[in-house]
Amino acid sequence: MTSRPHPLHNISPAEIRRASQIVSRILQDKNGPSYEVYFKHIYLYEPPKALLMPYLDAESAGVPVAQRPFVPRLAGVIYHQLGNPREFFEMIVSLDSGTEVELRTPKRGQHSSYDREELRRVAEKILTDPAVVEAVKKFNLPKDVVIQVDTWPYCADKYSTVDTHKCIQGLLYARAPHNHPDSNQYAFPIPLSPVYDLFEDRVVRFDTLATGGEEDGLKHNTAPAETAMAHCVENEYHPDLLKGPPRQDLKPLRVVQPEGPSFTVSDENLVQWQKWRFRVGFNYREGLTIHDVRYDGRKVFYRLSVSEMTVPYGDPRTPYHRKQAFDFGDAGAGNCANNLGLGCDCLGVIKYFNGWLNDPKGQPVEVPNAICLHEQDSGIGWKHTNIRTGVAAITRARTLVVQTIITVGNYEYIFAWLFQQSGTVELETRATGIVSTALIDAGKRSPWGNVVAPGVLAQNHQHLFCLRIDPMVDGNENTLIQEDSIAVPESEDENPFGNAWRLVKTPFEKSTFADAAPEKNRVFKIVNEKRLNRISGNPVGYKLAPVPSQLILASKNSVVRKRARFAEHHIWVTRYRDGDLWAGGKWANQSLEETDGVADYAARNEDVRDRDIVVWHTFGMTHNPRVEDFPVMPVETITVSLKPADFFEGNPALDVPQSTQAVNQSVLYVTIDREERLGNYGRLGSTSTNINFKIRHTKQPSQENDAEATILPSGENLTALTALLWPSSV
Repeated sequence: MTSRPHPLHNISPAEIRRASQIVSRILQDKNGPSYEVYFKHIYLYEPPKALLMPYLDAESAGVPVAQRPFVPRLAGVIYHQLGNPREFFEMIVSLDSGTEVELRTPKRGQHSSYDREELRRVAEKILTDPAVVEAVKKFNLPKDVVIQVDTWPYCADKYSTVDTHKCIQGLLYARAPHNHPDSNQYAFPIPLSPVYDLFEDRVVRFDTLATGGEEDGLKHNTAPAETAMAHCVENEYHPDLLKGPPRQDLKPLRVVQPEGPSFTVSDENLVQWQKWRFRVGFNYREGLTIHDVRYDGRKVFYRLSVSEMTVPYGDPRTPYHRKQAFDFGDAGAGNCANNLGLGCDCLGVIKYFNGWLNDPKGQPVEVPNAICLHEQDSGIGWKHTNIRTGVAAITRARTLVVQTIITVGNYEYIFAWLFQQSGTVELETRATGIVSTALIDAGKRSPWGNVVAPGVLAQNHQHLFCLRIDPMVDGNENTLIQEDSIAVPESEDENPFGNAWRLVKTPFEKSTFADAAPEKNRVFKIVNEKRLNRISGNPVGYKLAPVPSQLILASKNSVVRKRARFAEHHIWVTRYRDGDLWAGGKWANQSLEETDGVADYAARNEDVRDRDIVVWHTFGMTHNPRVEDFPVMPVETITVSLKPADFFEGNPALDVPQSTQAVNQSVLYVTIDREERLGNYGRLGSTSTNINFKIRHTKQPSQENDAEATILPSGENLTALTALLWPSSV
């Protein structure tokens, strides 16, 4: 008999098939044998925390599998009847008993996220639509040019209602005349947007796209169609298409681990490294998730994930105002996960984790190498030199990286969880890829973006992420404390010299929000008030220094802002409830407002002090593009840190081995370039000498050194000069 999977094992291909078979059987029993199901998403439905925590604690205590509590194995299935996308449902099924557990019917006007097959099919239908083909001809493009389309979410606006059909807006581009398949299409934006109605399964209209500049306001049709794109030129990024050769002076830099990595992976997704222990998860919506995080056996985090992100654009010209993507709620990070390449996306000794999705027929689809795990050197971990003895103690910091990369249309996002020997956990988010572009008339500039190439406007936009932190700091009952550093007023009684400040600590009693305040050095501490640090007397905890990034800029009454309430504040604290996972709401696609999102969770006004809580952090960047962001954008990096704060009784990385040359085996490279009159060491010439030395210490210090010398026009005795450089070698 096959052993039962761990409750946090990712969904398997066999379970995807079983879930689809269960749903098909149930629906055909209800509706007849002719009922065909279109399966959008099949995923592991995580068990209730009340059932899962006892299992995880038993596992941590070493209880044998057979003696641990039973935890049900569930799957979530989002589907609609084949040919009828207007009505969709979510069914939770038991993989143990093969029965329906719950059927969820979304509210009127709510729409499911896109699936991969749906977007591929719509792109093909847009590009082959006879009306689209005819409309593109008027732009006088080369005869054999290839047209491509980005399928964008059709963001709701003030004219939308619950009866508005689910749509996709296409943004059209042309390849460069050479028609290379990796041509940068974003250098040739076509000012026409077909709108595809998914309910009617057809292109229902074309929206013209404004191409004017600051002198044109919101006007459309400011340039003749036949010459509108005449000033666009190719602007390539792919190495096969670059005009010049790559740099020739970059030598290989290899990460070599001759004894293998310091981490271990067992039981499919259990990672252990440097006192850390956690499980790696994957699903269609969040992509990478982290579960049951413990340090040296102590509980730290129950679950870590990026819950949502929204990308609102700041161009008010219709229909650009509808450019607002919810990359997790619209498309799904797991759906967009890259196949990471060995030696490309990660370096060193790599462990890859595959993910599993499904096709419309309910069959499993593998996502190979969706997540990579590796170690990296992170510079000095800690160091001190005793100035009295001259003796230095120093360690190199080692970091464990759990990384995934998603491509959502034009953009790439790199999400990396960084586990450090010091007990710190960081989320590093990098944005790269290609900016979404629009056509602009020759010689014009726009207040809504920056001209990054001839005819190419990169529009201003924001990237706003929401990190979900489900803590269990030495237990599930935690408190969030806001801590500000406040100057003490000068007074003879308390601060006679005016130099003092105090920490003002404010615990949150009810679910609510808060914001960053760097002028107060504001941090938020997740603490366990029942567990006090023996040294400081403070409750044990972890601190979050919020990224003080700009929040959503859309006006308060705009639909753009109403559907992204999570982006109004940097910090939210809510009471834990099973299923409260989505900062922007469960059904974010084409939403009119954020429904069942973090703002609604916080509005319950529940007790959160000394309770099972969830902390949410909104961070991001306001991207006003530069010319340097095109044709491909250098990474922009944001790091959020979760650092132990009185969690330990000293530096937990004190036992990291000292950094030594015997272990690191670094090599020396020194260049000496000087002109001077040398002493009489046995002259080869009588005049001052210009000597250029390149000295490479290529072997162990006890072995011979290697030197190169160029002597112009005459030189001193090299043996004597070598003695000055390496006295021990002569």
